[in-house]
Order: sequence, then structure tokens, then C-alpha cells
Amino acid sequence: MSNPRPPMLILMPDQLRADTMGCAGHPLIQTPNMDRLAGEGVRFSNAHTVCPICMPARASFISGLYPHNHHMWTNRGEMPRDDETCFHHLQAAGYFTAHVGKSHYYVHGDFHMRDREDYMHTRGLDYVHETTGPWATVRTDSYMTDRWEKLGLLQAFREDYRKRRATNQEGKIAVWPSPLPEEEFMDSYIGRQAVKFVEEYEEDKSVCLFVGFGGPHEPWDAPGRYATRYDPARTPPAIPSNKLQLWNPQRTSTHEELSGNPALSEDEIQRVRANYYGKVSLIDHWFGEILSAFERKGWEDALVVFWSDHGEMAGDHGRLHKSVFYDASVHVPLILRWPGHIEAGDTRDALTVTIDVVPTLVETIGAEPSPRCFGQSLWPVLENPEHRHRDAVFSEIVTAGHKDIMVRTEQYKYAMDDTGSGYLLYDVVDDPTEAVNLIGRSDMRPVERELRERILAFLTGTQHHL
Repeated sequence: MSNPRPPMLILMPDQLRADTMGCAGHPLIQTPNMDRLAGEGVRFSNAHTVCPICMPARASFISGLYPHNHHMWTNRGEMPRDDETCFHHLQAAGYFTAHVGKSHYYVHGDFHMRDREDYMHTRGLDYVHETTGPWATVRTDSYMTDRWEKLGLLQAFREDYRKRRATNQEGKIAVWPSPLPEEEFMDSYIGRQAVKFVEEYEEDKSVCLFVGFGGPHEPWDAPGRYATRYDPARTPPAIPSNKLQLWNPQRTSTHEELSGNPALSEDEIQRVRANYYGKVSLIDHWFGEILSAFERKGWEDALVVFWSDHGEMAGDHGRLHKSVFYDASVHVPLILRWPGHIEAGDTRDALTVTIDVVPTLVETIGAEPSPRCFGQSLWPVLENPEHRHRDAVFSEIVTAGHKDIMVRTEQYKYAMDDTGSGYLLYDVVDDPTEAVNLIGRSDMRPVERELRERILAFLTGTQHHL
């Protein structure tokens, strides 16, 4: 590598499905800047989150650990102040590290986020301009809410979100445009602050900028033109709700009931999807603005990472949001671009997980990842399209008090809870929409045993760094 200290840009929308990009083959959505990154780099088409919910996924990304290592299984707790992150490695190598937007490494509450900047600095970040995600902005103040209050927008925003929450509690789906103007919407604020940071940066160090967008995470509140950009009637149909099979065990039925949503009408799903696509396209616009700012700065050779913490069900299998092991929830976008070093316009289908990015960045600068990191550098698969990288990936989540774990191989996806009870088994080759749950079927018992043993071996092999 001729340039071991390239500028770095990490772009992270919140709750973005892997298939909701033009470069992933989506028939409707327009994402020219995401597509540009894929055309100038490598898109990993089989990337998975290690946890389909915000805080654990984010903590894992910057630490290289799984939820059962850092013990954040839900949106509770926080990373210890002395816990190592990828930003510490970059600082040690001479980088100036910066964060703009949502991080969610700690629980948001009734305070101003500037009061937690010291904690963010202990995470290895030199510069912090932090916001919450959408819902937490109702109660948590930030530089963004300071601006909204000055502009006379904050009360309208918070009243709108309270109305949305009440609507949702009535069993209805709150889908309507944001009361904020397009240029003041959360993701526009974050994108604009990222551009401002780049334009005003004067340090002589290489920079690593992490930009965490609040969208397209619900609620469904795309602003202005983006609220009407996509016709609900043209949105692709959702995958139908699954039917329990005669061979499925009781645990499957219980899990479906606990993690499901009220019945969604086709009209509701279409309106949700169209609004969600609008929020994605707004973020894509800001991708372009940030990339242009990098180029104006002379950082056109930057290494860019684009990923998301988890997906969004968006009506598939009769569900909204995330926190389940269906592909719409655990399959995430992952693109790496570094001109002259990473092949342009290629796709890799090797199984990968989000914690693989940390050792990739560390290896890029000629350093060694910590032995406690369970991620595996992506450089072997970046340099060799035939390299398989992993033969299985794992994801974890808490459901109704149980710690559930999923293993995904090239052919199967299997999940069980912490009592050892399996509740999910799909042949993802023959059944890519995950329509028929094979768990409990007599001819699949050998597969269940093999995958259960894989999970047990994985858990045993990843305990020594606690």
C-alpha cells in the first residue's frame, strides 16, 4: 500500500436495508451517490450485523467485539470509558478522529449532549459534534436542538413526534411529512455539519471522519419534496407473513407472537416504504455533498466505508422495524472504496460481519488489531474475489428476556435461544425470501444439530476476552 495514511470517511445511516439501493438492484429507489461508491469500490453483498438493534451493533463495530463480549444486548448501558476502540488505533497512528451526528454509545436521556463529550473523547474521538437519533430528540438536547429552538422549530418537531407516538399506540401507522423544512431536517443538519467540519479542518494530521445519520430510522417523516418523491403504489410488494408449519415447535409460535407486529394493510406498507425511500434519498444527497467536500479539500484518495447498524423490515413478513433475524433486519449494506487500492465496481458475495471493518482499517494503516478483536480483516477478500473469508456469521439479540443467537452459513440460517431451543431454520439458497421455516422437520434434524454445534463452538471460542 503506497499511502498507508489515507484520509478516512465512515458513512453510517441508521436502519438502512441492504437491498434499498440502486446498486443492489432495487427497482425504484434512486441512490446515485451510494451507487457511485459501489462503482468506485467493492460492495459486499453478504454483509450482516452482529446485532439487529442500535447500541449493541454500534458498540461492536468500533470495538470488534460481539454483544456477549461487551454485554450490551439492548439499547441500555454504555461502553466502559477505558474500553478500546478502532479510533484509539487511529489516534496512535497519528490520525485526527472526528464524529458528527448520531453515535449512540450510551443511553440518551434528559440532558444536553455536550455534557457527554468527555465520554466521547474517551472513546478515541478528538472532535465531537453529536446528535441523537430521531425519537430520542424528543427528550435529549444537542447542538441541533439548540439551532431548532433558535429558529422556532423545536416545539413543532417535538409536538409532531408526540402525535406520532400517540398514533402508533392506537395501533395505527404514523406516516406524514416532517413539519421541519427540508434544509433543517435532522439528516440535512448532520450532513451540513460534516461538510462544515471538512471545510474548516486545518490540522496537519490525516483525518478519520465518522458521520452517523439519524435516518432512515423511523418514524416515517421524510421532509418536503422527499415525502412525495416516491409513489406508494409503485413500491415493491412486501414478503408475506409466514405461516406456521405443522412441524414447527411451540418455541417458534411463541417467538413469532412476541416479535411480530399488528396486521399491516397493503396500503400502510406501501406508504411506509415510500416515505422510507424518501429518507434514504435525502441521505444519499448528503453522501454526495460530503464526498464533494472531501474532493474540494484534496482528499479524493480517501478510504470510504459505508455501512449500517441494521436493516428495517418495512412490512416484510408482516413486520416493521428490526430486532429479528430475517434478512431485512440483519442483512446490511457494506461498501469500501479506496481509489487505486480497492478494485472499482466489483461485488463480493463472501459472508462478512460488520466487525470485520475494524481490523480492515487497522491493517490499512500498517498496524495490528488488538488480540481481543473478533473481526477478520477484509483485505484478503478485497484482493482475491475467490477468498471465502468466513464459512459462517453470527448475530445476537434479546427477545422477551432470552438471549437469542443466529448462525448463517452459505446455505442455512438457524437461530436458538439461551435455553438451547431452536426456533428458526431457513434454506437461504432454495428459499431466499425465508418463507418456509424448516425447524422441527424430521429430515432437517441433522442440519439443526450441526448448526447448533456451530453456535456452541462459536460461543466457546469467543469467551476468553471477556
